[in-house]
Amino acid sequence: MRNLLLIAVFFTGLFTTTAQTTSEEGVTITVTIDKIKNNTGKVLFALHTESTFMKTTPVQTAGSKIEGNTVTVTFTNVPKGTYAITCVHDENNNGQMDFEASGMPKEDYGISNNPMSYGPPQFDPAKFDVKDSDVTLKIVL
Repeated sequence: MRNLLLIAVFFTGLFTTTAQTTSEEGVTITVTIDKIKNNTGKVLFALHTESTFMKTTPVQTAGSKIEGNTVTVTFTNVPKGTYAITCVHDENNNGQMDFEASGMPKEDYGISNNPMSYGPPQFDPAKFDVKDSDVTLKIVL
């Protein structure tokens, strides 16, 4: 139950924050999700460092409408470092993840590297490095 509470707290407030920009220099991270179950709502994304993951405001946020059961977003001007991305299919467009009374998520979500987990998302399995070239990722919901 503690794990479900952590997931609820994380996803409820995560996507209602204002996007923060990074320095004017950096690379581009392009994230694609396909095979989304429907085109209703949008998908919300958050780019995190280890120090912000599941704790505070993301480094950057993005969101996009779903077309053809696919969505692609781009994070720009990302400095070198280690990051993880979280996302949620916000089907009802309320800007947050919704949960069942039991604490289980009502909406699909995913994280970078697509690790299988039965508790709250963890940074280490989701992390990836940003170096000198642009990064392209696929996330599965």
